[in-house]
Amino acid sequence: MLKRIRITNRVFILTIVLGSFLIMAMVTANTIWASKQTIAATNEAVSAVSSFYLEAMADNGAKTITNLINESFDEMEKAVSIIAKEKVESLEEYRSLIGKIKLLMSLNRFALVDVDNIVYTQYTTYTGRSRHSFLSGPEIKGRIISTVSLYGSSKQVCLVIPTPDLTVMGKRFKACFVQFDINDISELLAFDEKDRTHFALYAKNGSNLTGTELGPEISNHNLFEALKGIVTEDVLAESYSNFANETKGSLSFVLDNANETLCYVPIPGTGWELTVLIRKSLIEEQIQDISGKNIETSKRIIIFTLVSGLAFAIILLFEIGSLSQNKLEAEKEISRVFRNMATTDSMTGVRNRHAYLESEAAINRQIQEGTLQELAIVVCDINGLKYTNDTKGHTAGDQLIKDACTLICDYFAHGAVFRIGGDEFVVLLQGKGYNTVQEVIDELNRKIEANIKKNAVVIAIGFAVLSQEDQQLSTVFERADQMMYERKKELKAMSASNGHH
Repeated sequence: MLKRIRITNRVFILTIVLGSFLIMAMVTANTIWASKQTIAATNEAVSAVSSFYLEAMADNGAKTITNLINESFDEMEKAVSIIAKEKVESLEEYRSLIGKIKLLMSLNRFALVDVDNIVYTQYTTYTGRSRHSFLSGPEIKGRIISTVSLYGSSKQVCLVIPTPDLTVMGKRFKACFVQFDINDISELLAFDEKDRTHFALYAKNGSNLTGTELGPEISNHNLFEALKGIVTEDVLAESYSNFANETKGSLSFVLDNANETLCYVPIPGTGWELTVLIRKSLIEEQIQDISGKNIETSKRIIIFTLVSGLAFAIILLFEIGSLSQNKLEAEKEISRVFRNMATTDSMTGVRNRHAYLESEAAINRQIQEGTLQELAIVVCDINGLKYTNDTKGHTAGDQLIKDACTLICDYFAHGAVFRIGGDEFVVLLQGKGYNTVQEVIDELNRKIEANIKKNAVVIAIGFAVLSQEDQQLSTVFERADQMMYERKKELKAMSASNGHH
């Protein structure tokens, strides 16, 4: 009986021990299984998030480029409307008007083409059929977007619209066009993700238009040539077809033990494909970081008590919250830096044309609301910049711009100074600056007239103040601009009498 009891106790103890080990083994196995499931789910999430992230990035980039092109077309139509309303009777008047249009609308290389295919730019005229492919084809009936190579390897975008009803200087003009460097688009889209996210614009044949590197392997080579041997023939053929048919798509491959995903989206009407490549580790590291912490927490549950687990969870949430806050602050700082870069002139450090347009929009709202009573605008134009560039080089020209900016900032210390063109500055004055504008301009003009004799910086200045009849800032600007041009003539006469250019 006693022996039987001892056996029962022994069995009971063994049962407890074995049961404990079995439970521990089951918990451990379940933890391992859960860990593997978490890793698998993480990998699926990485793929899903990568594709979504890339597609959204590519779509946004494509919209940005499309908006840039559409805005340029709209500005061209406005320019044609302005030219049609002006009574231009001579080539000199035409070139002066084109110069003003280019300055006000930021339309670089704007030109008109007459019915004899003669191209009229701001500075010259030439036969355009041999230089522009759109003139060698049939009649121009709508908007045209083409990519051309000029000056060696420089890629240019050419935007064309028909002007069938335009007559200038007694001649009929059939089209107008603008050209800009495709690198301007690269600068518009550029961003830095520690060499893990890349973008480039490609033509239908896979050639790189922007010259940007799409990762270390593809670099800036032809996309299809670079992908040979990296992806299967079927995937490569599908990509060929998608590019040819202007269709979006994506593909994934492994290089140097790193998963990479490439997504491409067509730019409507251009024949281009905006392509984005991301190294999956960019997302993997963040998702797996959280996943790894969860796995570690699951393992510790086997050892630690519920209280320890709860404490760890609280600490983990605090760390995640702190990390999120730090990331938010970092993103705000990056956004602030980017905005400052976008609104600051890189040469002079004053605000640029983009900043002026933002200020103009805000001032127009105040004028419409009737909340703005006092405002003066000063337009400044540097005399002799082209002569300096031509005779002394662009380095001397850049220094002249900086010296002129310093002079303007010194005298208009109570105003907001903007550089809106190569040699043109604008100053907006309110408060103390508004009250002393005439006094400051008189003093500055005396300084400038003295500079003529010393062959120093010469600036033509015009100004105007807001009146009750003004409905928008542009009308005030026009009055100031007109005064500036009159002053420019006076200064040129003074310079000539002193033997200066």
